[in-house]
Amino acid sequence: MPPASTPLYSHPLPEIEAWLRDKGCQRDDNDISQWRFSSTGWTAELRLDVDSIVVYYASSQGKAVQRSFKYSLSRADLEQVIFSGP
Repeated sequence: MPPASTPLYSHPLPEIEAWLRDKGCQRDDNDISQWRFSSTGWTAELRLDVDSIVVYYASSQGKAVQRSFKYSLSRADLEQVIFSGP
């Protein structure tokens, strides 16, 4: 896998998928571009879109937030912003 400082667009798709699995995400059985992640107090649905990762967060209090992160961000930056929660 490329260094964590490498933009995500420079990672081959199988390595992006392995990274998501390593972070605890599960791929949707019916939509291979969609992944799910659960943490204490919130969940997230990640969609691998054409030029970005779109994340739909839902908290246990019912609050929903959508964010989009470009693939030009490094894997380390994406890991920090996506998995820190809404």
